[in-house]
Parts: sequence; structure tokens; C-alpha cells
Amino acid sequence: AYLSFSGIITFKTAEEIREAARLCPMDRLLVEPDSPYLAPVPHRGRPNQPANVALVGEAVARIKGLETAEVARATTGAALLAFPRLAS
Repeated sequence: AYLSFSGIITFKTAEEIREAARLCPMDRLLVEPDSPYLAPVPHRGRPNQPANVALVGEAVARIKGLETAEVARATTGAALLAFPRLAS
């Protein structure tokens, strides 16, 4: 199974979601923009866009105490395993 995290992870009241991200193995963790809804802080309340997925990855990196680039590599790898057609 894979767990995917969206902009909700940045919401002040989403501690349970942040805890799930802390516990999720990196090879099973995905990030998504969930556009056009659920924009991450500081864009909350506005239409979301795919570019905001970087803010979700940055939030995951902070939560897990990792570098953003490490999260980007791991989530890209997990996405390619979960959705092998992306690699073609």
C-alpha cells in the first residue's frame, strides 16, 4: 500500500496526518497537489495548482527531518513503482 499526502498536511489542525507521514516508510510515501482543491498553506483558500506539490514535499521533509531533495527522490521513485506507466 502507498500513502499519499496533499496540502492538508500543512493545515494547523492536521497533526494526525503529519503523524501518519512521520510513520510512513519513504518507499511507500507519495505527495500530490490535489488540484484544484486543498491548497497548502500559505495558499489555503485559493485554487490549488500542481506547482504547489513542492510545498507538500517540503512539509514532508520538515516532518521527517530530511532534506527536500531526499523526499523528492524518494517520492518520485515511489510514484514510478506505484504507477509504472509514468516511466514510459
